[in-house]
Amino acid sequence: MTRLRLLSAAALLAVAANASATSFIVTTDSIVGALKASSDATSDVTSSFRDDKIVLAARDDAASFVASQGDIRGVKLESALDHIRHQAPQLNATDAQLAQAILTL
Repeated sequence: MTRLRLLSAAALLAVAANASATSFIVTTDSIVGALKASSDATSDVTSSFRDDKIVLAARDDAASFVASQGDIRGVKLESALDHIRHQAPQLNATDAQLAQAILTL
């Protein structure tokens, strides 16, 4: 989660450098809202898959997926995404949200 917060803070600072005070507040609120929505959507995943070997093995692939904005999709990540969706069919999360959740484990 620390990496995600650092990346979020860096993105926030980059956006804020070119923004006025009013738009800074709006930008901050929207980024925080987006991160909270992503966190809420994946909180159930992180608690139920914390000890799952298939999901834990996909952490490196998940990091590559998140860092490349979805361009790099490793075999272990694909396996973990299929496993998660099979175990929790009611979950309505994107691949990016699930990859971020895997990184928080």
